Amino acid sequence: MSSAQDPFYIVKEEVQDSINKLQGTFHQWERIPSDNGERMHLMKELFSNCESIEWQVDELDKTIAVAAKDPALYGIDEIELDRRRRWTSTARSQVGAVKKALNSGKEINVTTTTSANGMRRELLRIPDSDQPNKYNHYSSQDNDDFITSESDRQMLLIRRQNEELDELSASVGRIGEIGLTIHDELLTQDKIIEDLGSEMDGTSNRLDFVQKKVAMVMKKASAKTQFMMILFLVVLFIILFVIVFFT
Repeated sequence: MSSAQDPFYIVKEEVQDSINKLQGTFHQWERIPSDNGERMHLMKELFSNCESIEWQVDELDKTIAVAAKDPALYGIDEIELDRRRRWTSTARSQVGAVKKALNSGKEINVTTTTSANGMRRELLRIPDSDQPNKYNHYSSQDNDDFITSESDRQMLLIRRQNEELDELSASVGRIGEIGLTIHDELLTQDKIIEDLGSEMDGTSNRLDFVQKKVAMVMKKASAKTQFMMILFLVVLFIILFVIVFFT
């Protein structure tokens, strides 16, 4: 199966595109000042994308494990399996590096935000009344991110199921072709057996005719003639025996 038709490479290209977009968004996040509200929004989006990509890579690892049980069935070899394992490992490392950087940035951002809010409340002497609204805002954003991530996963599952159904349909078609070939072969063998039976019947009829002719000759011949004929046949048999076994 060519790489253009292999479901692994189709999903791989999509995952690689997602990783490239993730890295682009991450570089954008790095350039945003830590006190900017957009930085927190991008961080949540990046975490959600990381989880989605990691799940897709896990699914690809599962397909590699299935193919490794019988590579010949899927038309691949150990070299190809190793190449796929290296790619998933690299993809996982790339996503892991982004998550690690995000976690470090998150800790710094939380510390800075907490200190700034504490100083602001101390200076202004105002209650922290806007926290519920912020919590509701981020909770709603988390829900949206979760729904988007789940939607992406469902779309990937549906795409994979369609690809598996296509492969199953192709396998059923191949099995049907094999069945037709076996049927044609059985018809050919049946015809050969029928012809052989007809030849055996003809041979049996000719043998019966010869036996009847010999019986008629034996009846017509006298006892002396029969004795001479038997003696001749015995001598002929002895001569043939000596020729076959002693020469």
